[in-house]
Amino acid sequence: MNKRPRRLRYNPLIRDLVRETTLSLSDLIYPLFIIEGYQIKEEISSLKGVYRYSLDTLEEEIHEIVQLGIKYVLLFGIPKDKDNKGSEAYNEHGIIQKAIRKIKSITDKLYVITDVCMCEYTAHGHCGILNGEGYVDNEKSLFYLGRIAVSHAQAGADMIAPSDMMDGRVAYMRRELDDHGFTHIPIMSYSAKYASSFYGPFREAAGSAPQFGDRKSYQMDYCNGNEALREVQLDIEEGADIVMIKPALAYLDIIRRVKDEFNIPIAAYNVSGEYAMLKLAIEQGLLDEKVIMETLLGIKRAGADIIITYFAKMIAKELNG
Repeated sequence: MNKRPRRLRYNPLIRDLVRETTLSLSDLIYPLFIIEGYQIKEEISSLKGVYRYSLDTLEEEIHEIVQLGIKYVLLFGIPKDKDNKGSEAYNEHGIIQKAIRKIKSITDKLYVITDVCMCEYTAHGHCGILNGEGYVDNEKSLFYLGRIAVSHAQAGADMIAPSDMMDGRVAYMRRELDDHGFTHIPIMSYSAKYASSFYGPFREAAGSAPQFGDRKSYQMDYCNGNEALREVQLDIEEGADIVMIKPALAYLDIIRRVKDEFNIPIAAYNVSGEYAMLKLAIEQGLLDEKVIMETLLGIKRAGADIIITYFAKMIAKELNG
């Protein structure tokens, strides 16, 4: 039996020529945390190198992102006031609505995607409206989620990304957007969002930890794989343009299965806990920084077309040489 020749491994230029998986700036979405207040640029203690920005400190960051060649950002808002209906989430002058308009006034080179959920805006920290017994009311939540989606589109968002995991929310938002004249606004749905322990640093960053209970009644059981395929199929049937798997690293098998099953763009969220885990290992000298590129390429190789990652700026600098 003939051995496979290894000549292609000798020259780095040849290796690049035949490389099966590559990563480009067009594959990356960079999350941004926007907070109410003034003169705020504060590092998030559990996400070293990631910051919360007030609107007046945002311009410098936006210019850096554009100069690095990053084309897409995903916005998360941290309001000053919270209530049981998350009313700041759909306020015309809410933090995300103001951030969209601010970014659009700074540059026309960024594609602005907005997270649509209620956990950052509700006093109880859950992703929907609660009923009298303390459970999330799915149908009532849809009404408010629709209002949030429309308000983001009215402020100038280029895409919305519902992360609430309420049943039927993609169809409801698609109908609301269409009825308000936003037929051109795509939906990137958090289709298979697991009830994961990897979200801890994000909950600190966004102030979105639930005040009681957990989110297992509406987020997915991390033991389940077939359920993810059903959830993705439902979102596609309801009108999702892009489906998302979240988290990424512990769910590479789900990314692969969705890729094999459906002909639709797939986003994977390289979440806060995954970022913090690698960042800490690098800072402690346990791993080399090259592990970041290796990790993101693994997510891409598994089948993701898009990667949402806090490493986007670091990767952009490496890709830019």
